Amino acid sequence: MFDVEAFVSEAEGVIKDTARGRTVIGASGGVDSTVAAAVAHGALGDLLVPVFVDTGYMRKNEARDVKAIFDSIGADLLVVDASERFFEALEGVTEPERKRKVIGELFIRVFEEEATRTDAEYLIQGTIAPDWIESGGHLRDVIKSHHNVGGLPERFGLKLIEPLRDLYKDEVRQVARYLKLPVSERQPFPGPGLAIRIMGEATPEATEIVRKACHIVETELDAAADRGEMTRPWQYFAVLTPVRTVGVQGDVRAYGYTVAVRAVESVDGMSAAYSKVPHDVLERISVRITNYMPAKVNRVVYDITHKPPGTIEWE
Repeated sequence: MFDVEAFVSEAEGVIKDTARGRTVIGASGGVDSTVAAAVAHGALGDLLVPVFVDTGYMRKNEARDVKAIFDSIGADLLVVDASERFFEALEGVTEPERKRKVIGELFIRVFEEEATRTDAEYLIQGTIAPDWIESGGHLRDVIKSHHNVGGLPERFGLKLIEPLRDLYKDEVRQVARYLKLPVSERQPFPGPGLAIRIMGEATPEATEIVRKACHIVETELDAAADRGEMTRPWQYFAVLTPVRTVGVQGDVRAYGYTVAVRAVESVDGMSAAYSKVPHDVLERISVRITNYMPAKVNRVVYDITHKPPGTIEWE
């Protein structure tokens, strides 16, 4: 039985004993990083410097939403716009593992720079058990390198603290509820962001397409759940595939992109089943994506793959 109160007390004690000076934390606004930040803030107070790195691969209004989350826990969020650096670093990169490693290393370099500016020695990450399990090592196969584990460079100038390392997602949510954080039920969002929801090169153009498609999927499924048409999935998003197909838009031949919609049910992220979204809801998503996005997307498909054999994200 997971004892939330005991965990928080112990984690705060470990952080206090370890980090005896200024400390930076990667603050994405997701459940894991926000819980890690709240625990660290309880231990360190104003010595904690939460840093949100805008990679350019964030969801719509992400920086604004994350700022509001950290305001609610009384932590002053530092927002760093590194989008041009990430777009440049990923230029020509198409292989998923390479994407994750490039993103992971650049994240660390940005944190190192901010640590130098704030005189910090430590980096706190919201790493949880599935991150290092799927990243492989020792006797474990690499499923995919999470940017905060397998994507870390061999050498970097900060000492690492990972207070959630042995927890699974359902346990992290329990901690969030215990701390009354506004992210306790927020759906997961991958550390590499939208870059791994683009099959192929994650260009600014492709990123804008998938950002708008993800927003449509999220708002339509949220609205359907609020109306009682369905249960809100555990995670739900859109993927821009490299497949282009012939279609008709406005009585004119179109050779457009194909977007895949993904929605799953899970408890801890280690396994998942696809969500049985009502066809009426899928139709609304399809119509919005194909009719109201400026880029030419002329086909929408729904992913009905469980994990395993698939993973939740496509890359």
